[in-house]
Amino acid sequence: MAEPSFTIPVRPTRTYPYSGGVEYEGETLFRLVPDAERSNDDLADLVETVLAAGPYRYGDFLNLPMALYLVRDEETHDVFRVSIRSGCIRFHVLPETDSEGLRAMYERIDDRTDVDWQVECETSEQ
Repeated sequence: MAEPSFTIPVRPTRTYPYSGGVEYEGETLFRLVPDAERSNDDLADLVETVLAAGPYRYGDFLNLPMALYLVRDEETHDVFRVSIRSGCIRFHVLPETDSEGLRAMYERIDDRTDVDWQVECETSEQ
């Protein structure tokens, strides 16, 4: 099976509204879908195992009904978000994210599982 491409077709733009906070315009996300059904809890456990093994700094920083992590790969210096939803793992590209960090995270997930992964790229521009 061919390795998936993590080429980033659209980069989000970060804005800082006067009301405070940060917002992103545009989006690219990569959806990792296992070829065998896995629960969101199982996928969250997998992601947490990969993150804990390093080379990552990460945090589940919001109290949401789904797992959402802000991840920094200490080897590639890439920062991106990882979420678990609807039986798949999603990598959310941030303005400075490069393909190398996404590919490394995918390879670490793939190495820890006995399933094949379909990788889908979804973009939106605003």
